Amino acid sequence: MPGLAGVPEEASAAAPQPHKKFLVVGLGNPGPEYEHTYHNLGFLAIDRLAVRQGVRVSRKECQALVGRGTVAGAAATLAKPQTYMNLSGSSVRRLLERCELGAGNLIVIYDDLAFPWGTLRIRTRGSSGGHKGVQSVLGEVKTDEFVRLRLGIHPGREVGDGAEFVLAPMRRAQLKELDGLLSTACEAVESIISEGVEKAMTRFNRRAQGSQSEEE
Repeated sequence: MPGLAGVPEEASAAAPQPHKKFLVVGLGNPGPEYEHTYHNLGFLAIDRLAVRQGVRVSRKECQALVGRGTVAGAAATLAKPQTYMNLSGSSVRRLLERCELGAGNLIVIYDDLAFPWGTLRIRTRGSSGGHKGVQSVLGEVKTDEFVRLRLGIHPGREVGDGAEFVLAPMRRAQLKELDGLLSTACEAVESIISEGVEKAMTRFNRRAQGSQSEEE
C-alpha cells in the first residue's frame, strides 16, 4: 500500500530504517478513571519507556501528549493520543505529518485480547483484529504497513463482553505482574529500533505462544 501523501514511498515499508526518526505511540484513554484498565496498556508502556529514556511526555501537540528524545540511539517522539481510543487515528496521522515521517517509522503499542496476559507479539502489517483504536489508525494513515506491539490481556478464563472487559481495572495479581510486562515491552521497542523488526520478532514473538485466536 502507498504511504502517506507527501511522504517518500520508501518510508512506508514496514521495517524501520536505521538512524532515522521514530514515532512511538501508545493507545489508551485519557483520565484517571482509565489509568489502570487493560485498554490503557499502551499509555502505561509509553510512560515506562519515557522514564527509561529520560523523556517527559507532557507537551500538548496534535491532540496528544508528546515527548521527544532518543530511544536505542535514535531520535524518537513518544506520544499518547488524547482523543479517546476510538479516534486515535487522527492524532497519529497528524503526528506523522508533523514529524515528517512515513508509516514505516511508526510503532503502535496496544492491548490485545487475543493473547494471554503477560505475553506480547510484534506484527508488521495486517488488520485491526477488532481493536477500535488500531482500526482508527488504519483508516487515517491509509496503510496497514506499520509496526504494532500487541500486549496480551486475556485472563485465561471466559470473557463475556470484551468491550466491558478491556475497560475494567486490572486485578491485584496482574498489577503485581505489570512491572515485568512493561519492562519487556520497552525492551521490544528498543530492539525494533536498534536491531530491526525481524530480529525483534524472532526474539520476542516466541513468548506469545498460546494465542486465543489465529493471526488475521
